[in-house]
Amino acid sequence: MNDRDTVTVASSSPPPSMCDAIPTVVPFLDRDHSILAFNERVLDWAQRASVPLLERLRFLAIVSSNLDEFFEVRAADHLSAALAGEHKGPYTVDSFERLAKAAHQLVERQYALYNDELMPAFAKEGIAIVSHGERSAQQREWVHEYFEREVRPLLIPVGLDPAHPFPQVANKSLNFIVRLSGKDAFGRENEIAIVKVPRVLPRLIPMPAKVSGKRTLLVSLSSVIRAHLDLLFAGREVGQFSQFRLTRHSELAVGEEEVRNLRTALRLGLQQRHYGQAVRLEVSAGCSDHLSRFLLTQFELPEGALYRVHGPVNLVRLQQMVDLVEAPRLRFPAYVPGYPRGLVPGRPIFAQLKKADVLIHQPFESFDGVLAFLREAVVDPQVLAIKQTIYRTGNDSEMMELLREAVRRGKEVTLVVELKARFDEEANINWAEALEAVGAQVVYGVVGLKTHAKLLLVTRRESSGLVRYAHLSTGNYNPRTARLYTDISQLTADPQLTSDVEQVFVHLASQSKLPRLNHVWLAPFQLQRKLAEQIDLVGHAAAGGLDGRIVLKMNALTDEPLMEALVRAGRRGARIDLIVRGACMLPAQVPGLSENIRVRSVIGRFLEHSRVFYFRAGSQEQLYLSSADWMNRNMLRRVELAWPVLDPRLRQRVIDECLQAYLHDGRDAWDLQPDGGYRRVKGAEEPRGPGAQAALMERYAAPPGDDEVRRWT
Repeated sequence: MNDRDTVTVASSSPPPSMCDAIPTVVPFLDRDHSILAFNERVLDWAQRASVPLLERLRFLAIVSSNLDEFFEVRAADHLSAALAGEHKGPYTVDSFERLAKAAHQLVERQYALYNDELMPAFAKEGIAIVSHGERSAQQREWVHEYFEREVRPLLIPVGLDPAHPFPQVANKSLNFIVRLSGKDAFGRENEIAIVKVPRVLPRLIPMPAKVSGKRTLLVSLSSVIRAHLDLLFAGREVGQFSQFRLTRHSELAVGEEEVRNLRTALRLGLQQRHYGQAVRLEVSAGCSDHLSRFLLTQFELPEGALYRVHGPVNLVRLQQMVDLVEAPRLRFPAYVPGYPRGLVPGRPIFAQLKKADVLIHQPFESFDGVLAFLREAVVDPQVLAIKQTIYRTGNDSEMMELLREAVRRGKEVTLVVELKARFDEEANINWAEALEAVGAQVVYGVVGLKTHAKLLLVTRRESSGLVRYAHLSTGNYNPRTARLYTDISQLTADPQLTSDVEQVFVHLASQSKLPRLNHVWLAPFQLQRKLAEQIDLVGHAAAGGLDGRIVLKMNALTDEPLMEALVRAGRRGARIDLIVRGACMLPAQVPGLSENIRVRSVIGRFLEHSRVFYFRAGSQEQLYLSSADWMNRNMLRRVELAWPVLDPRLRQRVIDECLQAYLHDGRDAWDLQPDGGYRRVKGAEEPRGPGAQAALMERYAAPPGDDEVRRWT
């Protein structure tokens, strides 16, 4: 790391007494508000006029998807405290109200952008979601036919009475509440009815050319149903009505020590996930007070959990519009990643790894380099065993099919499948069962811990004996997200590193005591301690007048012991730059506390996901790649690993591409201010050069017309 990439600090070291004087309680930033602030930065992409229109809509949908997960995972404790009238502790009435206020403001900004900028801009392009009042007679006739043919047969309205209680409402499902006048078929005046909308129905429906003309017109499913509510209640008059959507707490809670079969217990838990504690209620802006109060009472929610929205209650489903509209000019130009430069297509990868390790920087370089490594292992008769961890791999995975083929070819295949990967539990259970069915050895890691480490180990018989080859990664074995997330992975035949990987697999499968490892740091055993030691080493070097430098890149920074260590090192004179995409609780550049610590967040076209840890203490320089963010759960409740990049050439490449490029980003970076807010870097509105991601895309893009590269990708 060059000095030009650091903050200038005083040349003299502060006295030891000052170095060690850390406040008893470091005033950490609020984690949940930091998560919402991250989504504000994502929303900024939807607000940029320079971003293609469909991509702006995609970013708007991403914010809504992030908010869904935020409420599903983070809101329940605040809500429960508010309902209990709690005024002490981390979760209180006040914490709920402050969080609700921030979330409401973010949602209001979303819908203002949707209604005031995006939809009018689409209309100018001849693209629209046509409401009932805007439809022509011909369009209304087509919508009516669609309703009768595709929708009505799947709807069963439920009138509420003692024999028909309020139906179970699934998490994030679309529903209607209707207030009826008159009497039902039995002469009763039950006025409230609920219409549940099946998930199988598309939320946006394109109109055919015969009724849309030369424009691209769509109709929302909620609008289709709303226009025909009266047909669902023959003999009754529909008065007030509203669409509504309920978000529920969705963390799976399984007492692993108390169950005999974790897979079976999780399957049962998945069935209950859709009906957890209600935490948020979204209704149409025009929903009457009578109906909104009825729903709040039904779901036992306070007023602060009610979100009145001026548009569809589920902006996430606007992703369908992005997929349906055929308008390349309104999208980012297609990016085709180049085949990894460290590999030569068509040549045996094992032979290449004998000469040198290979780094792959996704998605700028294609994930197919990893797939090619596994393909070669599967078909090579000299390969005896394949071991791999599985965290998120997706429902349709070529990698999983390759592993099944390896079993069929007689190789020993051992998989460590993490069944508790949030919202991927079902896919992982299905893959575990499918692979077990063909004879793979499937284990589920360590009770009480999530196995988040990303490892693939191949054992091959060669003339010198058994030789191991490994792949280690900061990201998941998921070909889809490999096109969307930035990650670094390493292919290696280094005997010590591959030996460490072998020992990790033995530990996970047998749960035997972990031996001393050569290079790898493993959580929950020593990762947190080793990181703290490195930080302190840099801090002591700085206090002694030597060069002390720390640059860290990760997705989240919330682990208090490590943040305290960073504060100590900074107060001793170490220069510290933190590139943290999402939640960061460490206050930056606060006088008397963290003057030497800068925090920046880079939000780009791709999701920043790589974890890179750089330490320099005098002449000692170390760089680690890792599967772990700096969160308490990653350090103490997960199996994570960090491994060093030992080759100076590869280490410099990581420094250049993952650290320097992001510290110099003048387009997509945000800097954390002393008051806890984020500010786009100076000049970002009119940048002179490309952002870090754009520069890497330009560097690694497949050459135009390169059929060999495109075949591999």
